[in-house]
Amino acid sequence: QVQLVESGGGLVQAGDSLRLSCTASGGTFSRYAMGWFRQAPGKEREFTATISASGRSIHYADSVKGRFTISRDNTKNTMYLQMNSLKPDDTAVYYCAARTSSSWAAIHSYEYDYWGQGTQVTVSL
Repeated sequence: QVQLVESGGGLVQAGDSLRLSCTASGGTFSRYAMGWFRQAPGKEREFTATISASGRSIHYADSVKGRFTISRDNTKNTMYLQMNSLKPDDTAVYYCAARTSSSWAAIHSYEYDYWGQGTQVTVSL
């Protein structure tokens, strides 16, 4: 069993930055890929970013490329999402997810088997 806890969400203005954290317990964090997904009101959950177990393979959704940075610290069992130049369209609940079946990064939600409870990010004009 893996438990994931997100933190770092909040209310910010357009152009501001936030850093989300996701801390895992259970399992061997350094062996599995991780991802961030988000869900805006009235919309389906969508892929945001993913990172392989080693951290060497990273992929982003086009909507966040160049503004968001995913990273992980395997010594702290923690993954991060640095979000810069935030826009109102980034408003969503952000979820971290663990892909314990593989060390490879993945962009589809069905490839992940553990999810955090989510953290709200609200970006105002």
